[in-house]
Amino acid sequence: MMKVYFSMFLLLILSCGTSTEEPNAPSNPTETLYFPPIGNDTWETKSMADLNWNQLAVQPLLDFLGEKNSKSFIILVNGRIVMENYFNGQTATQNWYWASAGKTLTATLTGIAQQENLININNKVSDYLGTGWTNAPLAKENLITCKNLLTMTSGLDDSSDDVSKENLNYIADAGSRWAYHNVFVKLQDIIAAESGMTFSNYFNEKLRDKIGMNGAWFQSGNNIVYASNSRSMARFGLLMYNKGKWENNQILNENYFNEATNTSQNINLAYGYLWWLNGKSSYHLPQTQLQFNGSIIPNAPNDMFMALGKNDQKIYIVPSKKMVVIRMGDVANPDNPAFALSGFDIELWAKISALYQ
Repeated sequence: MMKVYFSMFLLLILSCGTSTEEPNAPSNPTETLYFPPIGNDTWETKSMADLNWNQLAVQPLLDFLGEKNSKSFIILVNGRIVMENYFNGQTATQNWYWASAGKTLTATLTGIAQQENLININNKVSDYLGTGWTNAPLAKENLITCKNLLTMTSGLDDSSDDVSKENLNYIADAGSRWAYHNVFVKLQDIIAAESGMTFSNYFNEKLRDKIGMNGAWFQSGNNIVYASNSRSMARFGLLMYNKGKWENNQILNENYFNEATNTSQNINLAYGYLWWLNGKSSYHLPQTQLQFNGSIIPNAPNDMFMALGKNDQKIYIVPSKKMVVIRMGDVANPDNPAFALSGFDIELWAKISALYQ
């Protein structure tokens, strides 16, 4: 299955070429950034005409989204809703799971915990969880820092989603191998231990309620997964578009934000702190040690950073376009499912870019 996925994904990349120009910024560059009110889900909108976008490209995009098992789709420009559409029985008030797009919530909470001096991401995981949290030799376990969990460079065996001790076996020294792995959830345990709160309650107090999100965490297999309505996902995307600041409230330290949304190690250049990065010279994918040359989504803006989840849950953030894009739904291409990135990203950006080109 992975060979089929890689083949189709590479064919899509080769057929698209490389994006060499960033899209023009929207009109009226002096327009203020808008934040929807907390406790009230009214939201300002902006028309396609105001942006000089191509109205004729809208219906092909909507048809494509519906055909590809989407549940919701939102585009914000400068915080205002330009498109908001629901498909296949979904409504604006219904929650949907984020899957691995929610990894970025854990990354954000880790940054908040650090700025509150609860943790230091450069410290060993065993400083917080005690030794013996893995099945690795102690000397190798003690190489693993919180930053290694944020960057997917723990060096632990990634062949199982189960992060029980018996499955956390040594493969390579921390920092020497990139592998997409659920072991990042240990950060949630660290935050809970050091804050004296459940991870969910810490999240609600420090992030969710401060930006007016709804939603909750629920258990799914070995993970806790976040679910919310689509506007809540858009609120989080807007917060990150504005570098961790909601109106006048700096919720996440900007220095940490910059670290999180830039290359975090020298193996997978397209990965920050649980964020995917477009426009890099090479990238790795889940479940393989192969390196692929070029940008992850070559027909999308090079400055885009992304939260990507199983079955094509997407948050795309494009600073050069002042744009946040949300897609929730079932897997777009059932014959080629993927954990994070998929060929659907390239297909979708062909439709999105037609709006403004």
